[in-house]
This record gives sequence, C-alpha cells and structure tokens, in this order.
Amino acid sequence: MTGAGADPARAFLLERFEEFLLLEQGASPRTIAAYRTDLARLADWAVRHDVRRPADLTAAHLREFVYHVKDAGLAPSSMRRAISSLRTWYRFLLSEGVVAADPSERLEAPRRWRALPDVLSAEEIDRLIGAVGLDEPLCFRDRAMLELAYSAGLRVSEWTGLGVADVVLDAMVVRVFGKGGKERLVPIGRQAAGAVATYLRELRPRLERGAGTGRLFLNARGTPLSRMGAWGILRKYVEAAGITKTVTPHTLRHSFATHLLQGGADLRAVQEMLGHADISTTQVYTHIDREHLRQVHRQHHPRG
Repeated sequence: MTGAGADPARAFLLERFEEFLLLEQGASPRTIAAYRTDLARLADWAVRHDVRRPADLTAAHLREFVYHVKDAGLAPSSMRRAISSLRTWYRFLLSEGVVAADPSERLEAPRRWRALPDVLSAEEIDRLIGAVGLDEPLCFRDRAMLELAYSAGLRVSEWTGLGVADVVLDAMVVRVFGKGGKERLVPIGRQAAGAVATYLRELRPRLERGAGTGRLFLNARGTPLSRMGAWGILRKYVEAAGITKTVTPHTLRHSFATHLLQGGADLRAVQEMLGHADISTTQVYTHIDREHLRQVHRQHHPRG
C-alpha cells in the first residue's frame, strides 16, 4: 500500500493514465489536460479522506466526491466531463488489473439532479394545509388528504389508493402498496392521524353511498377520489396559500424526504419509508438538502 506521504498523482496512476489516453485512446492534448485536472482533483480529495489507492475507492466515495465538486460550484458541463473522466479512468484501471470492479457505473450526471421539482419549506407546508378553511364543504377530507400525503411521503397513486383499513390510527401507521404491489408500513404524525380521525368521524360516513369500495378518500359523489381529482384539490390550496412554486402531488413526497434529512434522519430509514428498492434513488435527496444549506449560507452569511 502507498504510504501516507506519497504523491497522490503517483498513487492514483495518473501518469500511466495519461499515457493510456494518448497511446490507446488517441485523445487530444486538450482532452488529456482536462482529464488530468479532473483526476488530480479526485486524488487530492481521496487522500484527504484517507483513501490511499484506487482499489480502496467505493461507489459511496465517488458519489461524495461528485457532491463535493458540485458544492464547490463546478458548472454542469464540467460536472459531466468529470464523471466521464472517472469512467474512462476506471476502464484504464480495469484493463491494468488495478481494480476488479467499476464503482463509477451508476454515477448520475447533474441533469438528473436539475430535473427534481421544487421542494416546499416547512413554512409553506403549514400555509398549504392552513389554507383548508372550515367553510369548505369537504374541508375534513381535504385536510386529512394533505396531512397524510405529506406526513407519510406518499405517491399520489398511493394516497388515492389507500383503503379505510390501511390506516391504523392506534399505531399511527399506514399500510401502503407501492410500485409492483410491494407493501410497506409508514409512520404518520399526530396531526395527520388527528385529521384522518376527524374525517372518518365527521365526513366520510356522509359521503359513502355504497360505491366507495372501501377507499379512504371519496369525492362528493361518494366514489373513490381519482388521481386527477386529488391533483385538482392540491392546486386549489396551493393557489389559496399564495405559493408560487410549481407544486405537484410528488412535491409533497420530495418535501417529506428533504425535511426528514434536514432534521437528521438516517438515509436508510428514509429509503424504507419512501419504498425505494435502491438507496441510490434516495441518495438524491442529500443533494436537495445541500442546496438548501448553500442557499441559507448565501442569504445569511456576511460574506455569502
């Protein structure tokens, strides 16, 4: 193993990589210089994180490095090139027998991150739910729906698909059937449980006319609320709350995950609550959380 004081460029085989680019890839001097910059940045970062050789880098290390250079302000085009550099470097390492696997295969480019919708702040969530006035004829349903969707981080198909029997108020959990019919139990908060209890007691019995098929949320005709119906209700209260961001049902799910991570929740716990099969899908929320911290810093630091 390379010693702690070794040159990072030598430890990470950057000179040999440049030869590979020139002699085997036929890369231009400009491309070689750009890749050298990208890989030198990685080598320096790795050594600072006590990673001394390429074989010790994991997929988690590479994701953290990508977030590091993103937070440093690298442009999206430069980010994409840096990821391309990493992938080419791993092809070289594999061909040389230096590593046995390529942990760069699943790295995501910045365009994936930018596709995420807006996230509502906790104050905006309060305004949204608070916009449901008691003078609304279906206020108990609407409030319960918004509270539950945010409290459990549900997809719109999940919250409209809930049955009355899927909400266990005593245990404060909901049973959710997600993608592929996979079942999960998700905790809910006191406010959501209280809003659902009020809806079940005060309004749903009056809506049910024998056509509810056991669904929790019904429309004014007594039939199960559709996804488009739920979206229309959400849009109504977004407008009433004066929220100018683009808000879809999925925005509540993104906000749920982001607020949990901002509060210190474990990433794997959030993965389980969201019903993600792969934690790399959940990992994207750490990016949203970092963006929030950067925004706070810019707004409030004297030299931000």
